Amino acid sequence: MSSSAPAKVPAPEQPGAGRTYGALDRFFRISERGSTPSREVRGGLATFFAMAYIIVLNPIILGSAKDMYGHQLDNGQLVTATALTAALTTLLMGVIGNVPIALAAGLGVNSVVALQLAPRMSWPDAMGMVVLAGFVVMLLVATGLRERVMNAVPYGLRKAISIGIGLFIMLIGLVDAGFVSRIPDAAQTTVPLQLGGDGHLNGWPVLVFVLGVLLTLALIVRKVSGAILISIVAMTVLAVVINAVAKVPSWGLTTPTWPGNPVASPDFGLIGQVSLFGGFGKVGVLTGVLFVFTVLLSCFFDAMGTIMGVSDEAKLTDGEGQMPGINKVLFVDGLAVAAGGASSSSATTAFVESTAGVGEGARTGLANVVTGGLFAVALFLTPVATMVPSQAATPALVVVGFLILAGSVKEIDWADYTIAVPAFVTMLMMPFTYSITNGIGMGFVTFVVLRLAAGRGREVPSAMYAVAAVFAFYYLMPALGLT
Repeated sequence: MSSSAPAKVPAPEQPGAGRTYGALDRFFRISERGSTPSREVRGGLATFFAMAYIIVLNPIILGSAKDMYGHQLDNGQLVTATALTAALTTLLMGVIGNVPIALAAGLGVNSVVALQLAPRMSWPDAMGMVVLAGFVVMLLVATGLRERVMNAVPYGLRKAISIGIGLFIMLIGLVDAGFVSRIPDAAQTTVPLQLGGDGHLNGWPVLVFVLGVLLTLALIVRKVSGAILISIVAMTVLAVVINAVAKVPSWGLTTPTWPGNPVASPDFGLIGQVSLFGGFGKVGVLTGVLFVFTVLLSCFFDAMGTIMGVSDEAKLTDGEGQMPGINKVLFVDGLAVAAGGASSSSATTAFVESTAGVGEGARTGLANVVTGGLFAVALFLTPVATMVPSQAATPALVVVGFLILAGSVKEIDWADYTIAVPAFVTMLMMPFTYSITNGIGMGFVTFVVLRLAAGRGREVPSAMYAVAAVFAFYYLMPALGLT
């Protein structure tokens, strides 16, 4: 899940339509899809530079959280895990799925892991639940149930889940940057948040964040490819200069200082640090299942929409909007979720920034080979990635949140209150309760209740009744003395 606006797809180059390029062309079907190797390389480069910000942003989100024992993940190891998983899964999608859809740690899902799972268990336990969610996705694909399960959730609610996640990560960005902060309970006020640290915007770090948001938005308005990465680089340079001149006392998690040696060997210390079922012992079976279900939903619908959207943009769908060979693509996507958990980089999913490569003409998995190769090179640039302060990276969260909202809110039928109200509840409860699980659960329960109240109970799929009942029981557990 991420942010680049779809670019206009250029018409296929005529020279490539009748030309073949040997084994490479036959394997990736380059000329068959009206492309050329040079266009695939350009597309792969464009996609990488449009989504490379995740190498910086994912470690900041995960690295700023603590598990129930107070442990934090190492920032350098997170950079390695993020880049490695993006490289391998993107390559797999290119070779197996033969589509120009790159993958990396998903925004939104990493927030679920950092803010909902980790505080209730250990980091290996939390990542184990991500792996289990990936296994469930693969099982759903193998049995043909993935599309059936997706169809059980009304379209408007699916869009509301995406919007809620967008608003949630926007709030996370504002908090992590210090643009807003929590008012201590000692203040005895019903207002939970305030501007800055004391009701005002103070300090150089906040200025860097504000300038980063404005620059990112300006570049997106200008339709500049790689707007988010450009902004992160520019604001990091500015932060380094400011820190050197003004001697800022605190930047939070990361102080922007140029490393003595920008190249270093990758640190694979987090790879394989997973406990598949340990989390259930910490939170109980029901809560554990709901946590896995939340991760599953966060990956499930966003990936499905992204895959179909990018494929349609690349003209890889048929006349009925169906994508030939989609099961291979969906299976790799499920494998990527599990791989992200196994590497401790959180769930890996399809990135809509792939449209940047499609806009450059990418039509095949060869573009993914290029993108994946560049992520592999990034493994050796950890010192550079770990110098980026959160104030330079978190503007991406604010902008991504807006873009998700802008792209999805118009898809909800606001005239039908049995959809509009649950959608409203879903999207607002995520940021207001700082929980994606709560947003999904309250939205599902509200949907079922309102459909029954309207005499439209037969329109509710049986799967929705089952899921809503589980969530309702979950919320009633404290009152029943079961927690």
